[in-house]
Amino acid sequence: MSQRLESLVVRHTLRLPTPDGPAGNGEAAARQFDTALMSVGFKLSAESLERLSGLSPQTVHDTAVRTLTTVRELVGDHVRHNAYFIDFPANVPDTVHFWMRCIGEALADDDDTREHTLAQLDDVAVDLLTLPRYGRYQHTYAELLAAHDELIAAAGDRMTVLHPGGALEDEVTALYLALAGSTTPLGEEALSDLGELAGHCVHGPQPEAIPVRENRAVVNRARLDAGGDLLLDTVTDVLRLACALSDGDVTLARPTRFRPFPRPVRRALLAGLDAVVAAAPAKLGDVGAHREMFKRLGERLHPHEYPRWPHAAEVFAVARGEREAPSFDSRVERALGAGDVAAAVRLLSAAPGKLFRALDRLLRACATEEQRAAVVAAAEAAAGQVAGRLLLSVREHLQNRRADGAAGRRVFVNRAGRGRVTADTRPPLPAAERARLIAALDAEVGRRLPDPGHLLVDPAVLDVALPLSGNATSAGLGVLPRGSLCAVDGELLRFFMYWKQRERRTDLDLTALMLDESYDTVSWLSYTSLTEIGGEHSGDVTSAPEGASEFINLRLDTVRGAFIVPQVDVYAGEGFEEVEESFFGFMLRDGEQAGRPFEPRTVRMKSDLRGPGRVALPLAFLRGADGRWRAKWLHLHLIGLPSANRVEENQVSVATLLRGVVERDYLTVRHLTGLMRRRASAVTLWDGAAVPAGPVTYIGLERPEGLHPDSRVVTPGNLRDLIPA
Repeated sequence: MSQRLESLVVRHTLRLPTPDGPAGNGEAAARQFDTALMSVGFKLSAESLERLSGLSPQTVHDTAVRTLTTVRELVGDHVRHNAYFIDFPANVPDTVHFWMRCIGEALADDDDTREHTLAQLDDVAVDLLTLPRYGRYQHTYAELLAAHDELIAAAGDRMTVLHPGGALEDEVTALYLALAGSTTPLGEEALSDLGELAGHCVHGPQPEAIPVRENRAVVNRARLDAGGDLLLDTVTDVLRLACALSDGDVTLARPTRFRPFPRPVRRALLAGLDAVVAAAPAKLGDVGAHREMFKRLGERLHPHEYPRWPHAAEVFAVARGEREAPSFDSRVERALGAGDVAAAVRLLSAAPGKLFRALDRLLRACATEEQRAAVVAAAEAAAGQVAGRLLLSVREHLQNRRADGAAGRRVFVNRAGRGRVTADTRPPLPAAERARLIAALDAEVGRRLPDPGHLLVDPAVLDVALPLSGNATSAGLGVLPRGSLCAVDGELLRFFMYWKQRERRTDLDLTALMLDESYDTVSWLSYTSLTEIGGEHSGDVTSAPEGASEFINLRLDTVRGAFIVPQVDVYAGEGFEEVEESFFGFMLRDGEQAGRPFEPRTVRMKSDLRGPGRVALPLAFLRGADGRWRAKWLHLHLIGLPSANRVEENQVSVATLLRGVVERDYLTVRHLTGLMRRRASAVTLWDGAAVPAGPVTYIGLERPEGLHPDSRVVTPGNLRDLIPA
């Protein structure tokens, strides 16, 4: 268990908990550990190296084994990345010539393959999957390694530093408090990790508040298992807890199949429902939003067996339609339907969060300047009671509302990462009210931000988008929230994708679509186009019982077009949520670097491929006016087809989504640091040299060495900490 907890700490914080072991002369073992880490793009900080050097060699060795396992998985080096073409990226054949070679070899066989191929040629259509050579590795992984020279280290190789942490239990507690008390929703993996941590920390320190409902459900499950008090203040909290107990979706975005609950659990859930409704009967109005799920929950809880909790029975009576309980939203809708904006504002003033979510609609419903002024005044009065994440979300919404009446685009992304873009046909918001609201939002957020003292900022982090939703990012290394921009420094860009099927033959395809400034297709690389100006595809692998990889290599100075959009298509078999494992990433290399197709030291980003769609769009690359490339993070999925998804078929959909994300103005770290500057005692843009001697608030992509121990450090791993409560 301690090994798993240590792995969680390293993965989330890049901190190495202090090993529990005897003192000794571990200097040689520590340096060997550091050398092994550098081979996969990590290294020990000077302080970590010094601390390990004072421990016994065996303790250092055990720590090294555990840590290397964690970081290798973090970067994608825990599996063998074979390539179909053994010399990739050299000697990749022309697509048609390769296909003809596969057919020729099939015709040379003496078995039924020859006859079957001849029959297909008579029909003028050959199924590539029936050819012995096609889609199957023709060499072993060891033969691939032997065919490639060793990677020569370059100054641009990634080197992620592991900093020293405290005792394991202290690090675990701190991570639990950070995740449980997060002001923004967590991604799928982080939410799962929170559940594990909550079970371990259930009897220890707890966060002052758990503002995110999904987090609360996970923590409540651990509390229920331990016989503790539950945190419930809405009927939906109980529904989420029931989903957590059934290993279902606590976001309620997807239906959960409830398990049969043991009697103590049924009593706890019914008692919770009863207490919530008894304290606030109006909360019965929330049942209608999830009526069917409450019906199915009632079938598992048997509320008729527990007459001592009559208010809980009312919940299920509402769900079955036996009792009316008008929701708050329905009363607001009636007021707006009658054209009574003032009445709607009075209702919404009692629910500040709903008021802010409805601001755009309320302003558009106003017929007079006086009504608009009343809406803005109500928002200004309620701003202090609204969560910081919502304030920032509304701020981002307002800065994307065109005031000139010109046609724009609206980007919608659901919890599962499915995106769509539509034309923005809404009338513009009045400029005066829009400006007044933006000023009020900035003032309130600025008031809540802590005093940073000396603010030290890495300029590279300024264009990173704020993580305002749980689906804005995915688990992995070097992953940034949707809408973020970061520099791409290197001559060779190489995408990689790995998958391992679980039960059925599964064929995932890695492709790259090149678009011009108008988002029109220039070219693509895929199994149907193995070579293109500036790039090569490693070859199509069509089954992965033991795991398989595909690569795309691009020389950035010769790529045609303004955008590069890598994508992963499910051609056949299991989807991203069904396979045993699947992930995507990219590497950067200098022009003269050779090495294997996959080299962990050159990996800049690796993210898990998860989602219900059949086409994944992790990120895109944009060429600026200065000719330099930057990465734009997408984290999107297309529904796609049940099978045979190909880049040729989804070019328009991909281009439309890309344009919507690229042209949207995301709220970034630059905005929050601008607000923090007003209260900072000093502001320094870090140039990578020496850090200040005293405590600072550091915000950057990676933690630099030498920071004062009392410094507050914010990097992408805990970027959510910037969002005020």
